[in-house]
Amino acid sequence: MLQPVLLLGAGRPAHGGYPLARIAAVRPVVLADTSAPDWARPFLSGHLAADPARETETAETAARYAARHPFAGVLTWNRAQLAVAARITGRLGLPGLPYETAAVCADPPALRALLLRNRVVPAGPEDAAEPLVSAEAVVLDDEVRITALTRTTSLGHSVHAHDPLLHNRFVRRTVERTVRALGLRHAVAHVGLRLTERGPRVTGVSPHLPGDLIPWLVERATGVDLVGAALSLACGAVPEVTPTRQRAAAIRFADGASRRAPREYRIAEGADASECERALDAA
Repeated sequence: MLQPVLLLGAGRPAHGGYPLARIAAVRPVVLADTSAPDWARPFLSGHLAADPARETETAETAARYAARHPFAGVLTWNRAQLAVAARITGRLGLPGLPYETAAVCADPPALRALLLRNRVVPAGPEDAAEPLVSAEAVVLDDEVRITALTRTTSLGHSVHAHDPLLHNRFVRRTVERTVRALGLRHAVAHVGLRLTERGPRVTGVSPHLPGDLIPWLVERATGVDLVGAALSLACGAVPEVTPTRQRAAAIRFADGASRRAPREYRIAEGADASECERALDAA
């Protein structure tokens, strides 16, 4: 039987269990959380009763379990749990972020200071009205592969395999400098950017799978499986991230959706972004 991966925190229902369902189809998943929510249980092979916010205790619990049932890797899709994930991987000798990198990514003021020291300009309040995009990157040693650009509005996200920003040297340079400033070497990274007249400005960095079904959009538009890439990297393998599709995909959220309730949404796939928008308008 394949060694399981440890997932720190189930999070929200993740729109029908994606990406948890995708991970569970490849490897057993053991959840470390205070409880196992009903929506996640069909995808789990085990549950460790631990609060990821209690870093030392969770690391001890994971180490005791791993002494009997070794983990192949550790995953999280919550910025607040990056540090405990790094503590566990460091203790167990598994692939993962350096602890210092994880701590900085979980602390916006520290991240901003680090970026400034490395000549990467973070976004400021004056940039809040500028277009928001994110680079979905896979980092393999010194190579930073931007697999897709996600465009974000107040209503949702869209990804187009032929987005012209993929060839914008200022966007690419900003993403590469951000990744290298953080010392990321084997990671899936979601780099947020505001597109200003003065150039791209970084809004944040999440060195883990993004939410809001963005990995689904990337896969439907480009064929690149970010979920599989994150799992491979967590287990010390090299993922395949060559694009195999030339499409567009979009998601639109219902207005006024409660932050506590599952967000209602519509999704569409098409030849380009305009076709997706028409499909969403007609739904």
